[in-house]
This record gives sequence, structure tokens and C-alpha cells, in this order.
Amino acid sequence: MGILYAILAGLFISLQSVFNTRLGEKVGLWETTAIVHATGLLVAMAILTRVGWGGLSNAFEVNRAYLLGGAFGVVIVYSVMNGIGRLGAAQATTIILMTQLLSALAMDTFGLFGLEQVPLTWTKPAGLLVILAGILIFKIV
Repeated sequence: MGILYAILAGLFISLQSVFNTRLGEKVGLWETTAIVHATGLLVAMAILTRVGWGGLSNAFEVNRAYLLGGAFGVVIVYSVMNGIGRLGAAQATTIILMTQLLSALAMDTFGLFGLEQVPLTWTKPAGLLVILAGILIFKIV
């Protein structure tokens, strides 16, 4: 199921990125960012109304920094629209994925934010170098 959810996330992130970029061209990037988050809030609230709000009471029992996810979302949506608008969907997505992998590698390797520490093997940096080569090929061709 984890693989299925990861595939769905990848698909919907790509769709959202392009949809947001097209909307941003018509209404503006900050306006689009607000629309995206307002729409997301409405959908999440509708789902919570259906499945229940039980876990919400635990929100303030976590590290306060972990409550910044929504603020990160604002930066993400705005930055993705700008990246795709300036570089195109494929090149921007490739750079975004490379950055995500580097960040995730650091979080896993050092056990940041309460993650279980995962040993660094030679294949991980090798994979990142292959992706970097792909970015360079995208840029040159």
C-alpha cells in the first residue's frame, strides 16, 4: 500500500503543479496559493466531517515546529508554480525531486525530526549523481 500511495502522491503532485501554474498565469501566484490552500482546507474539513475529528485533540501534544506544515505548503505551492513557469514541468520537477532526495537522505542518515536513522550506503550518493547527470542532460538538450 505504501508504494500505491507514493505513486498517487507523485501523480497528484505533478497534476497539481501544472494546474496551479496555469491558474497562476491567470489570477496571480499569491492568489493561486490562497485558492489552493482554501480549496484544500474545504476538502480536508469535508473529509474530517465524514471520518471524525478525533485526532485533532493531539495536535498540541507534538513539537510546535511540526505545526508549520501548512506554512511550508504555502512556500511549496508558490515555488513550484514559479519553477514550472520558468523552467517547464519536466526540468522543474527533476530539480524538485533531486532536492527532495537530498533532503530525505540527510533526514534518514542523521535521524532528523525523530526519524529512525538509516545507514548511508554507496548506492544512495551514486543514485543522486545519476539524477544530477539527468538534470544536466535535460538542461543541455
